[in-house]
Amino acid sequence: MKASSKTLQVGLHETYENDPIKADLAIFGRESDPVSRRGFLKKSSLLAMAAVVGSNIPFADSMPAGLIPAALANTTEPFSVPGKDGLIYLNDRPINAETPPHLLDDMFTPTKHFFIRNNGVPPEEASIDPQAWTLEIAGESCLKPQTFTLSELKKKFKHYTYALQLECGGNGRGEFNPPATGNQWANGAVGCGRWTGVRLRDVLKATGIKDDAVYVGYYGADTHLSGDPTKVSISRGVPLGKALEDETLIAWAYEGEDIPWQNGHPLRLVAGGWPASVSGKWLKKIVIRNIEHDGEKMGGQSYRVPCEPVAPGSKVPNSEMCIIESMPVKSIITFPKSGITHKLGETFAFRGKAWAGDLEVSEMDVSIDFGASWHKASLEKPVNPIAWQRWEASMKFPQKGYYEVWARATDAKGKAQPMILPAWNPRGYLNNACHRIAVQVV
Repeated sequence: MKASSKTLQVGLHETYENDPIKADLAIFGRESDPVSRRGFLKKSSLLAMAAVVGSNIPFADSMPAGLIPAALANTTEPFSVPGKDGLIYLNDRPINAETPPHLLDDMFTPTKHFFIRNNGVPPEEASIDPQAWTLEIAGESCLKPQTFTLSELKKKFKHYTYALQLECGGNGRGEFNPPATGNQWANGAVGCGRWTGVRLRDVLKATGIKDDAVYVGYYGADTHLSGDPTKVSISRGVPLGKALEDETLIAWAYEGEDIPWQNGHPLRLVAGGWPASVSGKWLKKIVIRNIEHDGEKMGGQSYRVPCEPVAPGSKVPNSEMCIIESMPVKSIITFPKSGITHKLGETFAFRGKAWAGDLEVSEMDVSIDFGASWHKASLEKPVNPIAWQRWEASMKFPQKGYYEVWARATDAKGKAQPMILPAWNPRGYLNNACHRIAVQVV
């Protein structure tokens, strides 16, 4: 278990008992801090920050007020579950763990590095029998309700494989202020790999879709945290148009192997580009609805943001909250790892991934002066729609000192990532601020 915030602060102040400013910087810089990894320091603290990072900051004049250096915003605290490696622990009931950006450098995220986001308790791994697993298709707008075994799904319908990115709607929540409740994700609740299964569209058409159908919802085999069998942990869905897209799958394999247990084995829905919560795991039932699906975590403020911008800290009535659909444009730097040392005069090469929900990323830009100037990076096309895209760049630093390398993606509609934080929302969703890494040039 992670140490409490109080314990963490006491420990750091003991470590820096003769330097309270450094202690405060260290507290704000930890991933475990529930307030913000960016912190809320004034520019008057630049000298203190320079002392902590160990050198001058050449582009300090361009550094946004209140920014905490990326050098202090990282953790290497490990978290492991069976079949996973290197993930950062956030919660154990339900299990939630994210992937450090440097472990997302592969073109397709390995199963061991794919993040975990659970809402309830997964079925016991030993109890899962793929041969006996069934999927029911029903709902008031289903013409011919049917139940398929996993074997029947594989035999009756054509198989497809797509590289699809899944991202938690709360990825980046830890940076919002005022803070939002929930897992304080940094940047690693995302992954992209090749999913294999059958098109949801083909299965729904086989059971018949009534003319009044507008939505599709799912139910999984995970149970509520309370243990109450009458309660559902999560049951979300998507509009019919999203459900009928080529790339929306009922999948049983990831990267050529069975989907990992914590990621939904033996069957899950994969509707990439939207909050990963719509991609139901341990899939047992799909319903075709003539209304917006009203399952657990579809109402209230779950996976919703204010329909119109609001001031930070505002209380927003449920009636003024809108469901999140396609995720916003975003990018990360996956190589090198933040905090490296680089020799002055040598070219600094770096790379990463970018994605934009249902859209394609059209441009990538990078900066070493806190966004005062931007330079184009090379950007690859996606291997298929809703796959993330690889980018790379290289630059030289003008002098020795502490630098931050920032990355900014722009989607096909011309919308770019904000430099620091997007509009605040009560639940801390959709933070697509620029990712950055720390580099010491010597």
